Amino acid sequence: MGGFRDRGGRWVVGQFGLLAIVAFALLSAGEDWGLVARIAGAVLVALGATLTTGGLITLGDNLTPFPAPRSESALVERGVYRVVRHPIYGGIVLGSLGAGIFDGNLPAIWASVALMAYLWTKAGHEEGRLLARHPDYADYRGRVRGRLIPWVF
Repeated sequence: MGGFRDRGGRWVVGQFGLLAIVAFALLSAGEDWGLVARIAGAVLVALGATLTTGGLITLGDNLTPFPAPRSESALVERGVYRVVRHPIYGGIVLGSLGAGIFDGNLPAIWASVALMAYLWTKAGHEEGRLLARHPDYADYRGRVRGRLIPWVF
């Protein structure tokens, strides 16, 4: 097993740094954008929690924060992974955006958009490593079009 850097540790540090920025932004006071915004935000948070939880449960022993798959990993194509390739990342994005919308907090929303762009890029990097480890990942990627959020992107 390679070192922290070899497994993509810098990606993990960046991810957690952006998550900390989102969390810090959510600590600042938001505005009241009304009931519709609160309902929309709550729905996004619930969808995000569902995607993340489904991804965590389905991955099981294959779970790693690193873009490099574990040497003993298997390609997971069941559960939520039948409709999206990186549901944990998508769930984190939906949850952070939803929390920002719920709170009427523009800094948190912008930080969530930055997090989304980062996780999209990290997922692309990760897919290169998955292709190298699992040659049948190319077929899987062809069948499951959504990278972060099912039926959206």
